[in-house]
Amino acid sequence: MTQYAIYFNQQWVGDHPAEWFQTRVEPSMAVIGEMKAAGVLVFAGGLEEDISQAFSADATSGTISITDGPYTETTEFLGGLTVIDVPDDDAARYWAGRVAEGCGWPQEVRRFGAVPELGSRD
Repeated sequence: MTQYAIYFNQQWVGDHPAEWFQTRVEPSMAVIGEMKAAGVLVFAGGLEEDISQAFSADATSGTISITDGPYTETTEFLGGLTVIDVPDDDAARYWAGRVAEGCGWPQEVRRFGAVPELGSRD
């Protein structure tokens, strides 16, 4: 099995009245329920929209530095993601389509890379 991230940038959601968003709750939660029932769901969740509450961690200088605010200035930011564990790209495409249908906005899909082997600790 392979894990895939299905995600969207908040800006892809578009501008809609609050009532419209309420119509997306049931269908999107139904897809999550289907994923659970199929045994493919690893995680699903939306991120807080207020990116001013974000903070960054950096250790490239050899010292850990924590700063307030997002790491980069950008016009788009991650809105939410779902991680699934499925046998192949076709299954990932199916579930990404179901998520897009349930939410009502586009999704992007990327496969996670192989987990590096941990060496023995002697």
